[in-house]
Amino acid sequence: MRVAATLSAQCWLFVVGSSLFALATAPGVPAWLGAGGANLLCFCGSWFFTTAAGIQLLRSNRTDRAEWSSAAVQLVGTLLFNVSTGASVLAHAVASERHYVWVPDVAGSTAFLVSGVLGVVATGALIDLRSRDWWAAAVNMVGCVAFGVSAAAAFVRATGVTEDERLANLGTFTGALCFLAAALMLLPGQAASRA
Repeated sequence: MRVAATLSAQCWLFVVGSSLFALATAPGVPAWLGAGGANLLCFCGSWFFTTAAGIQLLRSNRTDRAEWSSAAVQLVGTLLFNVSTGASVLAHAVASERHYVWVPDVAGSTAFLVSGVLGVVATGALIDLRSRDWWAAAVNMVGCVAFGVSAAAAFVRATGVTEDERLANLGTFTGALCFLAAALMLLPGQAASRA
């Protein structure tokens, strides 16, 4: 199936991906689904993120270095999340293999943080409370920070135990909700419907 490289497609793909990450890490859901089910939802969500990020890169203004760089770094981050979430589906029960999940997760989260900062820079203002683009970039940046907190909390100790599983899930859940909100803010027609 071919997806048109439109802003609407980009936003809806981010909405679906964010929703899957949020569902997988919502309070109580990981215990109910089990690690395998939650990891599978995140893995599926990561592919929606990657497709959306690819569209965002294709649509980005190559003459605007911050905008293009933000999209390019974000695409790299989503690819790293494809690796980490895929590894989590395969290795969640094998303690000696869990570093294959954490390393690309932390690298992907770092890429998201860099992308988030560049995204705010690309809006052209440090603060512009009247700009829908600025608000979307700011909410997205909060999501990037939450994913970073999640990655730090997901550190796997030598014993194979996650540093703070609750904080890791909460960071992912919060970040996913922020990415969802940012995508909805940018959906074409949203400005007109709020007027």
